[in-house]
Amino acid sequence: MSRINDLIKELCPSGVEYKKVWEVTTWDKKYNSVDKSMQPDIKKYNYLLANQLNEIVDPDGDVLILETGINGEKKYTNIDLAGDNLCDAEIIAIPWGGTPNVKYYKGKFVTGDNRIAISNDTKLLDTKFLYYIFENRINEIADFYRGSGIKHPEMKKILLMNIPIPPLEVQEEIVRIFDKFGELEAELEAELEARKSQYEFWRGKLFESGKGNRYNFMDICDDIFLGLTSKVDYVENDGIPLIRAGNMTSGRLNFDEAKCISKKQFDSLTKYHKPKKGDILLSKSGTLGAVCIVDTDKDFGIYESLICIHPKKEIYNRFLYHLLQTKKVQQDLIGKRTGSAILHINLQSFRNINIIVPNLDEQIRIANILDKFDALVNDITKGIPAEIELRKQQYEYYRNKLLSFKKIK
Repeated sequence: MSRINDLIKELCPSGVEYKKVWEVTTWDKKYNSVDKSMQPDIKKYNYLLANQLNEIVDPDGDVLILETGINGEKKYTNIDLAGDNLCDAEIIAIPWGGTPNVKYYKGKFVTGDNRIAISNDTKLLDTKFLYYIFENRINEIADFYRGSGIKHPEMKKILLMNIPIPPLEVQEEIVRIFDKFGELEAELEAELEARKSQYEFWRGKLFESGKGNRYNFMDICDDIFLGLTSKVDYVENDGIPLIRAGNMTSGRLNFDEAKCISKKQFDSLTKYHKPKKGDILLSKSGTLGAVCIVDTDKDFGIYESLICIHPKKEIYNRFLYHLLQTKKVQQDLIGKRTGSAILHINLQSFRNINIIVPNLDEQIRIANILDKFDALVNDITKGIPAEIELRKQQYEYYRNKLLSFKKIK
C-alpha cells in the first residue's frame, strides 16, 4: 500500500475534485424526470429479455451474455447469434429491475435489461475505478431502487451521486490493488471447489466398499419424526426457537433468525418428540436433503419441513451425517420425493431406504476422515472458507479506506 500513499502525497496532497456521475458518464437511454442538461448524449445498447438470451447461448462462444442477476455461471454466445445486438465496449452496468448490483466488463457482449454507462473520458475517469466506486456504494444505490414488486432504480438520484476524481495514476493503482484482491479470492474459490470435488469423491469411495450389514432407516434409528404441523403463536421474548432448513448452515444450526414460540406451547406440541443433542436433522422439502447434527442441549423445535433422526447407540451419528450426503442416498431421497408444486420426501418411503452400515469402529474411522474434509470446505472458522472470509473483510476494509478521498477546497 506504500505506493498508493506515495502517489496521493505527490499528486493530490490537498484532496481531490468531486463530480456528479452525470458529468463524467454517458448512459444507454434518456431517463424520465432527468433534466436534459444531465444527459446531453446517450450510447444506446439493444437489450434482450431473459428468454431471448437463453435462445442464443453457445457454451463455446466468446461473447458474454450480460445478465441482470448476480448468481449463476457466466453464459456466452457467438458473434453470429448475437447479430445486431452485439456490443463491444468497456462498461459498467446495473439492473433495470431486481436485486441491485454492479458489473464491469470490457469486450464483446449482449445485454439483458441493464442500465449501462461508459466513461466520457477514460483519461479523466478510469471505467473500472468507477465500477469499484459503485460497488463500494452499492447499499446507497440499493436505496434508490423503488417499487412494490420488482424494484427499479431512480436514475436521477444515481446521476446526482458525488464521486471522487483523483489523478488517473492514483485511480489505476487503486484498480490494480483491488484486482489483486479479486484474483486472490478467485484462486481460493477455485481451490475450495477442487477440495469439494475431492471431498465428494472420497465420501463416495469410503461408502462404496460394500462391507457391513444392509439395513433400512427404521432398523438403525430409535426414532424418526417430523416437525410441528400445528399452527403456532410466535412470541418476541423468552421463547423456544423453531428451526427450519434455512437455519441449517454448512451442517450446523443457526438460531440467529429463528422465530420463537412460548415454553408452554412448545411443551404441549413436543410432548413425545423433540430434538436432542446428537440427533440428525434432514430437510424433506424446499432444499431437499440438507443435513445437520444437533450440537446443543438447549430446547428447540423444528418445522414440518424437517425430519429428525435419533440413531441407535450402535450408529455413530457423524457417520450417518456423512452417509446422508452421499450421492447414492441423496438420489434415493430425490427418488422418494412426492408432490407437484412443492416437492417433498415422504416419511414412510424415507424410512424404507436401504443402506449398508459397517461395524462401529469402521464407522468412526470413516467419519473422522470425512470430518477433516468437511471442516476444510465448510467450516467458516477454519480452512479455506475462513481464508476466503478473511480476504473479503480485508478487501472491504481497503476499499472503504482507499475510496475515501478528502475533497479539495
